[in-house]
Amino acid sequence: MQASSVQPNQTSHSFVPIALIGLLFFIFGFITWLNGALIPFLQIVCDLSQTQALLIASSFYIAYTVMALPMAAILERTGYKNSISIGLVMVAAGFLLFIPAAETHSFVLFLLAQFVVGTSLTLLQTAANPYIVKIGPQETAAVRIFIMGLLNKGAGVLAPLFFAALVVGDLQHVTMASVNALPEAEKLAQIDELANGLILPYICGAVVWLLAAAFIKKSNLPELELEHEVSEDTGTELAADKTSVLQFPHLILGAITIFLYVGAEVIAGDTIGLFGSQLGVPNATTLTSFTMGFMLFGYALGLVLIPRLLSQQTALLWSAALGVVISLLIVTSDPTSTVVSEVLWGWSSIQILPDLVTYVAMFGFANAVVWPAVWPLALDGLGKLTPKGSALLIMGISGGALLPLLFGVLSDHFGGQHGYLMMIPLYLFILFYAAKGHKIKTWR
Repeated sequence: MQASSVQPNQTSHSFVPIALIGLLFFIFGFITWLNGALIPFLQIVCDLSQTQALLIASSFYIAYTVMALPMAAILERTGYKNSISIGLVMVAAGFLLFIPAAETHSFVLFLLAQFVVGTSLTLLQTAANPYIVKIGPQETAAVRIFIMGLLNKGAGVLAPLFFAALVVGDLQHVTMASVNALPEAEKLAQIDELANGLILPYICGAVVWLLAAAFIKKSNLPELELEHEVSEDTGTELAADKTSVLQFPHLILGAITIFLYVGAEVIAGDTIGLFGSQLGVPNATTLTSFTMGFMLFGYALGLVLIPRLLSQQTALLWSAALGVVISLLIVTSDPTSTVVSEVLWGWSSIQILPDLVTYVAMFGFANAVVWPAVWPLALDGLGKLTPKGSALLIMGISGGALLPLLFGVLSDHFGGQHGYLMMIPLYLFILFYAAKGHKIKTWR
């Protein structure tokens, strides 16, 4: 039986495909933001420096660069639906690799498991992101991605909490300093107990992803037909006489923007635990949930404002400017003050945080609109070249591998607080893309 298909911008009968892709975005978020909890956890289990600990995230995100084009080839050969099923099976394989890694405390095996999981998400994201962009009108594409983002970042809020409950359990009070203070025999026993906590949850996770793969395989998810897509911006078929994605400046600049944005997002989500631990904040493995909470608030606000009161481009401008302001606040604020969190949620039972940690979490709000706004702007008019264009944007996710490492080096040399200065140029480039870069359709 021939697979059904949908034309770009077709809105009828799109609820079921959007719901299925929404499930995928929830999975993306859950897996991706486990890293925020894994990093301080594996720092203890494998006795790592801060720079080494950030390699945990780097091995995950570097897969997006190394494997994006091979995964795009799989997408072109097998189609969207089959590629998604293959990607979910690969996620399960990566989760199973965590079992021998936990049993041996092998840092190399943990890195390999992270790379396999990152490769699987490369395939899934290469398929899912253009799908959700092209299934309806471009002017509301950001809204559809906002909905996906609510699921994605909602999973990001839950992932560290599930990790703390299911993996860390009663050892949530354990820190690098407390472990190193123990006699050698007790230290090894506590590390063993921590590492063994990974095994059952990751076996269960692998089973869940295999069931999800079977569900997608048997679903009625239609294929996209993008052969003769017309640009929403220019009204012309941009890809008609083009043979390479490198001929689209707005795409190339969009990929650079994604690279810088993902680096900023990962720094905000994955370093907040380390930074909080340095400042003596308890339950540091759960701090990523604060970043995700602010991002969820940003997504919800975007759903209300875009496109009714703000265009995608304007929202992107304001978000980039806010990122610069937050960066400056982090490096100029008092490390002992807790005023901001006391004002924002001191009336509740939510944990009070130092202002510096609160500001890092607030990067989540500044970052919320970037991904939803950049994708439709960068993929505009690519037509039949959309899979390769999507792969190029996915390669930009490698910013999550490289930029946190740079942050780690800067933090080791200048202190964690001043390391956040590197966020300023990242947000300035995003501001440029919002103002002008997305409008550049030809190189001449």
